[in-house]
Amino acid sequence: MVRAIVGANWGDEGKGKLTDMMSQESDIVIRFQGGANAGHTIVNHYGKFALHTLPSGVFYDHTTNIIGNGVALDVEKFFNEVKDITSKGVPMPKILISDRAQMVMPYHVLFDQYEEERLGKASFGSTKSGIAPFYSDKYAKIGFQVQELFHEDTLKVKIARVLEQKNVLLEHLYHKPAIDPDELFETLMRYKEMLEPYVCDVSAYLWKAIKEGKNVLLEGQLGSLKDPDHGIYPMVTSSSTLAAYGAIGAGLPPYEIKTIVTVVKAYSSAVGAGAFVSEIFGDEAEELRKRGGDGGEYGATTHRPRRMGWFDCVATKYGCRIQGTTDVAFTVIDVLGYLDKIPVCVGYEYEGKLLDDFPTTQVLEKCKPVLEVLDGWKTDIRGIKNYEDLPENCKKYIEFVEQHIGFPITMVSNGPSRDDIIYRESKLK
Repeated sequence: MVRAIVGANWGDEGKGKLTDMMSQESDIVIRFQGGANAGHTIVNHYGKFALHTLPSGVFYDHTTNIIGNGVALDVEKFFNEVKDITSKGVPMPKILISDRAQMVMPYHVLFDQYEEERLGKASFGSTKSGIAPFYSDKYAKIGFQVQELFHEDTLKVKIARVLEQKNVLLEHLYHKPAIDPDELFETLMRYKEMLEPYVCDVSAYLWKAIKEGKNVLLEGQLGSLKDPDHGIYPMVTSSSTLAAYGAIGAGLPPYEIKTIVTVVKAYSSAVGAGAFVSEIFGDEAEELRKRGGDGGEYGATTHRPRRMGWFDCVATKYGCRIQGTTDVAFTVIDVLGYLDKIPVCVGYEYEGKLLDDFPTTQVLEKCKPVLEVLDGWKTDIRGIKNYEDLPENCKKYIEFVEQHIGFPITMVSNGPSRDDIIYRESKLK
């Protein structure tokens, strides 16, 4: 069986914990898109970890962890991450890397930095991890697949051809030093040595695994609103964040994806620029940021303070719909326990009209939130295991959100550890 776990909003929804939890019952965990530009925070008996490229199944000895062909593979960062977890007592995980995965080149990171500098105030708020230049090159057909490392003669020819273009840009647009083709070749030969033990025809491996009845988990990065087609374009990431892309980015048949768990936060947060209708500011935002997540709402990769907002029913309903959600996992609800009153964004006001469907970016920029205020529960709910034992106002909040988004909330996370989870029967199912 194939399941996917993805985000409904801007990312940072708490997918890491849920993926870690669902990995317990998975034979294979696959990263199918994105790169080291975002992270999943996981708290378990080994400690607290921020994973960036490694699949979240690496903490279990029964899982095979796969880097799919859709991933932007930063080889150095990937192996530094492996070293980091193993140095903290985690046994060396089972890893496979698709021979069709493409590599983030050292110059992709440079171009990302140079372009953000050039754009100045008009920049995209990039993490400067090389992701946009990487995907630009992939679709311009001048990227480098892992399999190309094993064909040195053609690799040298391609390096020379690609650098003709890159060095013109470096010299005339960015006024930076040119890249030496011999140095780049040596770097790629080092990558070859690092990658060789793990390279695999992943789609063939998955085809066989599915035929054998293995449990496969697709692990998404970021969320629906950062998707380049369906998100808040152009303030999006450069690979599809949707579960549907899991079939492409992992190399398996789309009809095999049976369950799509979409992770939804009990309030809103976002890193980076872009429209954010329910955003709050000042002391109110800072209080929620400080209390949020496990150790506060700061980017797992960038450590930037996240932008904060109240729960957005419009954005979340859309985010769940576009993912093809079968189950909603509702996270960090314990964080809201300090509030007397909890506002919820139930609609958008645009030029005097009420919108309850998520609009395109130009309209979104001009929308104002329509808020409904619910009573808080003013108590700590960590440690509660049964839904019926939650405070009445907490259950009302969950059920209010569920009715407004129209997708069944079957899991409620009320703490950072993998055991802080409440399962519930949804009336929407």
